[in-house]
Amino acid sequence: MARIFITGSTDGLGRLAAERLIQLGHRVILHARDQRRAEAVWDSARAEAIVTGDLASLDETQELAAEVNALGRCNAVIHNAGIYQDASRAILRVNTLAPYLLTALIHPPRRLIYLSSDMHWQGRPVLEAVRAGRKISYSDSKLHDLLLAKAVARRRPTVYANAVDPGWVPTKMGGPSASDDLRQGFETQAWLAVSGEAGARVSGGYFYHGRAAEYLPAADDVALQEDFLAACEEATGVRLPGSAAGGAEAGSLRN
Repeated sequence: MARIFITGSTDGLGRLAAERLIQLGHRVILHARDQRRAEAVWDSARAEAIVTGDLASLDETQELAAEVNALGRCNAVIHNAGIYQDASRAILRVNTLAPYLLTALIHPPRRLIYLSSDMHWQGRPVLEAVRAGRKISYSDSKLHDLLLAKAVARRRPTVYANAVDPGWVPTKMGGPSASDDLRQGFETQAWLAVSGEAGARVSGGYFYHGRAAEYLPAADDVALQEDFLAACEEATGVRLPGSAAGGAEAGSLRN
């Protein structure tokens, strides 16, 4: 039985992934943005615990990592939380810097799953914007999540770190007209978090509906991965532990 922490898990894909993992007998730590949201879902959650923290705040994100660590080591962390539109710097903080900070500060689990999107194909690294804390696009942030997954897979060879495109699914973010398979969207996260199948015991992959999928080839550029990590470190003041060693192909899929 595994312990899994899922960000943004009071509704949408995160809540569905949590419910699936609980059905399978695993212990799940939910995450809510604030206490009001936590109280609204706790009675029906069946989770081991629920932690709170606004990922748009760097301070609250660091406090959240400490709270998760205090509950004990997790076997997997699913970085599910994300926002699609915002006029401020919240996309940068929630979609890019929060996964980076939590990866750096939470005791390393055996498996890490980062939610990306096929919109990463239109994204740009925009590293100066990351360093300066300026506004970025959703597409940029989803490229960042893929770069982070690739970098962690390379730096932490004992960890399975992968990115997931859940598809355009009918959640609050996706809207009612979304045409992708909602079940496949959350079950791929759960599968990567706990499955013993060979297909899930890999690292540096990009998955869509349970299968390895094509992604922007630039994400395998080790120099770009390292520049991205350096930009995140400058923006947050927190360094990602782990060796920076690795060759030109080190970010690609490995067993």
